Amino acid sequence: MTAAMRGARMFHDRRRQRRLRDFVMNMNRMTRMIPTMALFLLGVLLSWASTPATTAAASTAAAAPVAAAATAAATQANHVLLFVLEGVGDDVMASEAMPTLRELAADGAVAREARSVSPPLTVPAMASLLTGLPVARHRVDRAWETYDFSRSFLRSPTLFDYLDLAGGVDTALFIMDERLYQLARPEIYVDLQTCGKAKPQCTPSTLAAYIADYLRKVTSEGGYNFRIFDIPGLLVAHLPAPADAARKHGRDGPPFRAALRAVDTAMADVLARYRDHGVLDRTMVIVTSLYSMAPSAAAADTARPAAAPSTSGAVADGATAATDADVFWLASGANVKPGYVISRPVNIMDTGATVMNALGLETHTEWDSRALTDIFRATPERRTTGNEHVASH
Repeated sequence: MTAAMRGARMFHDRRRQRRLRDFVMNMNRMTRMIPTMALFLLGVLLSWASTPATTAAASTAAAAPVAAAATAAATQANHVLLFVLEGVGDDVMASEAMPTLRELAADGAVAREARSVSPPLTVPAMASLLTGLPVARHRVDRAWETYDFSRSFLRSPTLFDYLDLAGGVDTALFIMDERLYQLARPEIYVDLQTCGKAKPQCTPSTLAAYIADYLRKVTSEGGYNFRIFDIPGLLVAHLPAPADAARKHGRDGPPFRAALRAVDTAMADVLARYRDHGVLDRTMVIVTSLYSMAPSAAAADTARPAAAPSTSGAVADGATAATDADVFWLASGANVKPGYVISRPVNIMDTGATVMNALGLETHTEWDSRALTDIFRATPERRTTGNEHVASH
């Protein structure tokens, strides 16, 4: 760890203590304010009851255009919703099985020829997406495809760390593969839930139900003992069902299309929950894939290593004959240009810096991630807390 990161970590530890202290103080302050608030609300109700109905109606009518204008002007994202798929390329954006994805693509910015990393495998690719680093630097290689209890957590800083350091932004991570657990170190600014392959009942709809329940609880009084007490700044939903279906049945049959529909429905359900909580209009949605698979990919293909590296990067570095590094990347929603085609080269490693930029955050980083700044309608307002200045001393 560099001296800069050690300095940032020391500051982060102190800020963590301050956040806990501030929370306790705020709870005590709110308890003391309850009698005063009750009297205030009683006065408001009495005043409102004595106001003529016509006056109240006129006030409501006048306020509506103001609220609408404020919403239209304030387009910067307060939240980011990141859907991470597996086993699909840009061809699924035209699939009848994925209407939600098609709509997001039509309303947002799309890179149809984005790239994953080499090897394009689940755990190394997810590590690159979260750290903004190639496999050679974060060192989560093919060996991590096999879960090892004795293995420690990922050592490289992740997007979760940078979000908290730059702006105190929290993350919720929902994964459907137990192997990804070691990519998220236990921190007070990360809530992690796993509905993985060890539980046959876990499906995309199950994960969507987990997320709905989580959002309900963290926005309720007390937070139900979660680390986070509101809609998180970043929520990551991992949906690998298409890859699982392709490995078992290939990509040409009904099981693969059913998996696409299940993922699309799960995404629609999560978006609906964000709408219910009143934050969808201030949310940027990102959808990408860790890798794609050949149309004829079947279970036998995934067990057979590639005979030789490909100059295109499709099969290399210990990847299988079925996985491919050609993927898609799209962003939609708050402050994102509709119908925009991203012409510059895009890698899934660029996700982290783009999320930071969308939220107006910057800090010392050790990644290769590059923000896709051309996708935004307006330059995001800077919201950094200033912690990065400590890291530079």
